[in-house]
Amino acid sequence: MHPIFMAPVHETILQDSILIRSPIDRVFALSTNVELVHQTLGFKPFPASGRVSFGSRVHWKGWLFGLPQSHHTLITAFDPPHFFQDSQEAGRFAHFHHDHHFTETPEGTLLRDEVHFALPFGALGALVAKHLLEPHVQRLLRARFQLLKHVAEDPNEAWRKYT
Repeated sequence: MHPIFMAPVHETILQDSILIRSPIDRVFALSTNVELVHQTLGFKPFPASGRVSFGSRVHWKGWLFGLPQSHHTLITAFDPPHFFQDSQEAGRFAHFHHDHHFTETPEGTLLRDEVHFALPFGALGALVAKHLLEPHVQRLLRARFQLLKHVAEDPNEAWRKYT
């Protein structure tokens, strides 16, 4: 095998947070809703609706950068309403996990996400991660945050549809 494919895997860690002026239970419930995740991710989920909990599996299919993608997610940690983790069970990453942290504050709920991932193929995978996937995943996190904030804070209680 060529040495570039055997090189050590470079892990990328992305972090972001947002204050959502809603109760922690609501923000947690919305964050575990497959339909809302689908709206920002764009991939088709199976199952297509419902909420995840410990041990849940969701199979995502779609296209990214002109290539078909398949990502199998397993919920590997679940501590409502403060934390859950989804991890890649199968897919294109060498490894992937996404930590979702929820902290109640006087102003609402602080949602903090941390995504750890690496691509295979050593230095080549690290270059692709740095220049293509890091900006893409950061945009997805921000889009998800804005959607959750919009739905959770909606004065017309749009959040009820998802909880």
